[in-house]
Amino acid sequence: MDAGPDTGARLRGHVAVGVDGSRRSGLALEEAVTQAGRRGVPLEVVHGRPWSVPPKGGPVGSGGWEDGTPDTAVHTRSPEEARELAEAAVARVRELAPGLEVTASVVVEDAADALVELSRRAALTVVGSRGLGGFRGLLLGSVSLRAAAHVVGPLMVVRGELPPEHERVPRGTVLLGLEGEDDHAAVEAAFEEARTRDAALTVLHAWIYHRLAPPGEPLMPTGPLRQDMARIGRSEEVLVEQVLDPFRERYPEVTVRARTVTGGAARLLVEASGEADVAVVAAHRGRGRAALRLGPVVHSLLHHAHCPVLLVPAVRGGGGVGGVGGGGVR
Repeated sequence: MDAGPDTGARLRGHVAVGVDGSRRSGLALEEAVTQAGRRGVPLEVVHGRPWSVPPKGGPVGSGGWEDGTPDTAVHTRSPEEARELAEAAVARVRELAPGLEVTASVVVEDAADALVELSRRAALTVVGSRGLGGFRGLLLGSVSLRAAAHVVGPLMVVRGELPPEHERVPRGTVLLGLEGEDDHAAVEAAFEEARTRDAALTVLHAWIYHRLAPPGEPLMPTGPLRQDMARIGRSEEVLVEQVLDPFRERYPEVTVRARTVTGGAARLLVEASGEADVAVVAAHRGRGRAALRLGPVVHSLLHHAHCPVLLVPAVRGGGGVGGVGGGGVR
């Protein structure tokens, strides 16, 4: 069951998914199957410790991935039970996509470490927004935040109260939260998502005007202040187009709608996610362990987005949106 070195090398560039038997884990599994099918790559199913299974009431593989599965679990008593859960997930994959190559493994690492390790070998790692057992509290506690802060490759978090994959009605939109020049990996991921989904791409760049009135006094955008805001707004629009232009040329089949607005990026992106099939954001990091933290915008999306969130790690190189602007995704 465990994937050895040869298997890991063969699967490099594949899609990986962490499972634990919960309903949200089942939604993540379905999304991972879809992603692997679109990309034409194998799928790796991983179950991490502390091992868990759904409560008694039916065998793990008999509909355990359907809507009837409660979001509760008990710890397994043996590695054999953990393997049974992983094998049940593989059986579900074969129901959804009979021709998809799939492997399964049970790992003994800490949950966050297991997710990070998956991201080192996979082109995409998929997890549920809240899981059990080895993925308990995902994006709600320390395990989830550590995993999101340390992943090496793209991490898709299947969040929101979503119906099963086969019952979803595509909205035909990929949402990209764009901060600036350091977001190239996230921009490429968003264009690729739009291409493979045959969807339009909505790009949202939010900036904040910091030269505000003193606390308690209204901002009156008149005269020189209004002109200054207009000037900064135009420069932000130019920045967005400069970042997007190379990708427009590479993906001429993708329809792009770019919006540059003033206001808090977190609220605007969460609102816009209600009309999207997936939201893509860059997780900006400086250099060194002290910089491995997630900003408030990424936090807001991971907790409150109405659709899956694709988090793409990005090392901040000092480009970004400078000056007065720069209220984008952090």
